[in-house]
Amino acid sequence: MKRVVLFIVTNLAVLVVLGIVARLLGVDRAVPGQYGALLAFAAIFGMGGSFISLAISKWSAKRMMGVKVIAEPRGDAEQWLVNAVARHAQAAGIGMPEVGIFDAPQPNAFATGARRDSALVAVSTGLLHSMNREQVDAVLGHEISHVANGDMVTLTLIQGVLNTFVMFLSRVIGGIVDKAVFRSEREHGPGYFLSVMALQILFGLLASVVVFWFSRQREFRADAGGARLAGRPNMISALERLKAAHEQPLPDQLGAFGISGGGKAISRLFMTHPPLDERIAALRAMQG
Repeated sequence: MKRVVLFIVTNLAVLVVLGIVARLLGVDRAVPGQYGALLAFAAIFGMGGSFISLAISKWSAKRMMGVKVIAEPRGDAEQWLVNAVARHAQAAGIGMPEVGIFDAPQPNAFATGARRDSALVAVSTGLLHSMNREQVDAVLGHEISHVANGDMVTLTLIQGVLNTFVMFLSRVIGGIVDKAVFRSEREHGPGYFLSVMALQILFGLLASVVVFWFSRQREFRADAGGARLAGRPNMISALERLKAAHEQPLPDQLGAFGISGGGKAISRLFMTHPPLDERIAALRAMQG
């Protein structure tokens, strides 16, 4: 989950910054009403924003999550972790990723990076403390599968296409709002700039629904990859352990305010991962 959320948050931030820069440099003013030129502008900045997010994904993840990369293993636990990642990476046919640990009580892990042979795999202290080595091994296999499957690059391409339409539509509609509501006599009044920024954020959030759907589909494939690398029983066991860790109920007075309380059809649209029960069922249905 953290891998996708970090990417989307970074992408939205980059998209807004690029929009402001384009406005300040006057690039935005050069294409009002010229839809072909506007679409080209949106594609350049939209795809550019997505690939910038990918390029800095490792750097931003390390700093936002406080990841401590294991340069020289200290102790048996870190040595085992590095060896397990190396074993899975070799089996998956990718280069050795950087291996890191971040401090968080919840069991979690993520993989990120612009290239298959230069990725980062990080696990939380909560995961290391709450799972046995067979379960951790399966989680590492799952994350290595994300890298081997090229999920971050595919995610970037999808996000880039969505960014293009977000920037294009926000400017087309912003121009209409500027003239119809703010009665601007100029090509671009202040209403245009405010409308574009607001619409860009709104459409960006709606576009994230598509990205989340894609992420949910890729989780099943990464689970299958983890099962092949570390064994299906271990992958199932790891997911069951995650399920147990996430099933700590809220007090009755807070239940209605929990993230999973009510509105399941809507909340599912914004889930980066399928429900754990569905993932476990899919693994049990695997052949072999």
